[in-house]
Amino acid sequence: MESMDKTMKFNVKAEEEEFTSQEILLKVYDALMEKEYNPINQIVGYLLSGDPAYIPRHNNARSLVRKKERDELIEELVRSYLHQHR
Repeated sequence: MESMDKTMKFNVKAEEEEFTSQEILLKVYDALMEKEYNPINQIVGYLLSGDPAYIPRHNNARSLVRKKERDELIEELVRSYLHQHR
């Protein structure tokens, strides 16, 4: 009866691990390569249209790419490009 008076703690497991935009783009790229798609064309198609059908479900790439807004992914691409070319 004494245990009924104590507050119980309940821990909810955090959602899936948070990935950076860079990690997402690299994982999606790898999944596209494994499926023998042209990864650049497919990623550009997704970024321009917002249609997730450009990204395969293989290795959970489609749900992974949708965890970030498209503008965040584009920002990462621009940042990386400029960092490498400056």
